[in-house]
Amino acid sequence: MKTTGRIALWGYQALTSALLPVFLVRLAWRSRCQPAYRQNWSERLAFYPSGRKANRDCIWIHAVSVGETRACVPLISALKVLWPDKPILMTHTTPTGRETGESLFGDSVSRCYLPYDVPGALERFLNYFHPDIGLMMETEVWPGVVAACKNKNLPLCLLSGRLSARSAKGYARFGQLVRDAFAGLSLVCSQTEADAQRFQQLGSKHVVVTGNLKFDAPVEPDEISRSQALRAWLGNKRPIFLAASTREGEEALILAAWKQVKAQESQALLVIVPRHPQRFNEVAQMIGDTNLKFARKTEMSQTIMEGKETPLGKSVKVVLGDTMGEMALWYQAADLAYIGGSLLPLGGQNLLEACARACPVIIGPHTFNFTQATEEALASGAAVRVDSPSMLVEVAQDLLNNPSKRNQMGAAGQAFVKRHQGATQRTLDHIKDFLQY
Repeated sequence: MKTTGRIALWGYQALTSALLPVFLVRLAWRSRCQPAYRQNWSERLAFYPSGRKANRDCIWIHAVSVGETRACVPLISALKVLWPDKPILMTHTTPTGRETGESLFGDSVSRCYLPYDVPGALERFLNYFHPDIGLMMETEVWPGVVAACKNKNLPLCLLSGRLSARSAKGYARFGQLVRDAFAGLSLVCSQTEADAQRFQQLGSKHVVVTGNLKFDAPVEPDEISRSQALRAWLGNKRPIFLAASTREGEEALILAAWKQVKAQESQALLVIVPRHPQRFNEVAQMIGDTNLKFARKTEMSQTIMEGKETPLGKSVKVVLGDTMGEMALWYQAADLAYIGGSLLPLGGQNLLEACARACPVIIGPHTFNFTQATEEALASGAAVRVDSPSMLVEVAQDLLNNPSKRNQMGAAGQAFVKRHQGATQRTLDHIKDFLQY
């Protein structure tokens, strides 16, 4: 590492250490809306209970939240086959990611939070678990983490790596600090050639294109039966329009447009599933302010417990999806889905989960976080793009009235996903050299 790089790293570590109290205050603040943030908080400083047994010499996989965790399913299955005696540790950043990992892998995978990117915490984490390799998912490149792994001679690989032009430009502002971090990665398995070029421009030396692991994500065994129960509650004969993973500012736009196209007279049901659970109550209030009758997904469990498994009444015009980890069920149950984060300049969300379940997709104009996957889905006929909330609802109404077109789009989506599968094996072919003992 060059002298300028060392100075930049020291400055970064001094800053993150100084900001540690701010991180903890922010954690406490977030726990007001999402109490799960209060649990296991000491792990974020790499302090572990004295009775906890560390799975040392493990394969360490970092998956920030729900999407990244689900993408790990085929990878972890393959790792268990190849190295059955090697324990696997998953780290997360969000409670929802951790809960998803627990539901998917149970006790077969151990889990904890990734410590804050401060020197003392990272040193304790690596000494405690002593991993043989670190596998970071998608966009997780932290200067302190990379430096700590290099000091331990620990191979650190970025898998299913994606880097938008906007993100690359932002990283580049930090100069040598970022260049050293990207150069310190032992391997980058990128999603696309464009991603690979951006990683190389930022300093990564060992870059290969292996594809997106999310294309390989399997359908869970009980998904079909659970989605059928969900659909029965929503109403088997009602057209269902799903607004999935919506972000702040989008729900108000969608609701206003929904009311303006005679949704009151339509039999269609609008389902809104916000991306962040801390916003559930806020969005519920927003829906209530429209005077549209609505129900919450959490009410479904209560009706089943009470033996009332009848579908929602036709007077219910909107459903709020206020549960986590069930997006796949919503895609299975819906007739059509809008992928959130794309009406406003937020970059969009992953559309592959919808395509894999033959759910036709509508996206807005802002999809820079998933450019190539989005463009290929559009080209294949699996998705359509709209420019405004009013156009979104108009196109949705047209498609809901056109089952033949929806079926064509759904079939195109599944074919699109199938064509791009195989990233898991290609990734394993490259990381296996780091796991030869």
